[in-house]
Amino acid sequence: MKRIFLSLLAVFGLTITQAQEQPNTWEKWGPTGENGSGVIVRAGYTIGGTSPIPLPNEIRSINEFSPKGGATVGMDVYKMFSRRWGVALACRFFYEGFHTGADVKNYKISLTMEGNTMAGYFTGTNATNTEMWGVTLPILVTCRISPRWNISVGPYLSHYFKKTFEGEVYDNKNGVGYLRVGDFTGEKVEITRQSPATYDFKDNMLPWNGGLEFVFDWKAMKHMNVFASLDWGLSNILEKDFETVPFKMYPIYATFGAAYRY
Repeated sequence: MKRIFLSLLAVFGLTITQAQEQPNTWEKWGPTGENGSGVIVRAGYTIGGTSPIPLPNEIRSINEFSPKGGATVGMDVYKMFSRRWGVALACRFFYEGFHTGADVKNYKISLTMEGNTMAGYFTGTNATNTEMWGVTLPILVTCRISPRWNISVGPYLSHYFKKTFEGEVYDNKNGVGYLRVGDFTGEKVEITRQSPATYDFKDNMLPWNGGLEFVFDWKAMKHMNVFASLDWGLSNILEKDFETVPFKMYPIYATFGAAYRY
């Protein structure tokens, strides 16, 4: 492991040294527009989910996590002020979604079962599905750490055109599934896989979310990039006074794709 680390460090140092000694290398992989400005058009595959951070004690285990597979398309308008530093304004349209199943205990929730709505504390399995369609507007500071590598970071604001947050609850693999109505000592209502209870919180989701975006670009060709990005939400997707889910939920999604630089 030490040899691998030292080898990678040597390669990285050699890359930086060659870039400093060969100005033409920077020109080849630099911005393609006039005066260090240009446009990057991006398209990628998006995966991730929406989660409380850290996981509350009520969530005992995550049994399944299945990203539904999303997509992101958009563009960055950038301006380099020096060889290494610049800024970018971006606009991205996205689809994000995930499915997760978790074993929970004393999980505060409001459920619908056989046409009746009940609120209380559930113990068993909770399966959740979330989908969000919208647009993200990041403002990024970009740093060229080598002729081929760019790192960008900055705040973003997302607006959702369409959103869902729904699921169902039932007994876990040990056959335990019930709701204590009202409080921890309330009436016990058994809930099974054959007759699950459901919930739908889309009307309690906020239309806006903010956070930080990180973008890593590698210049594969003069005009073509391969990139990875991470959008880390810093605000709750649910309304502040929504007490049915007592903890904050944050959207965290990564995108992998290709980009063309004009």
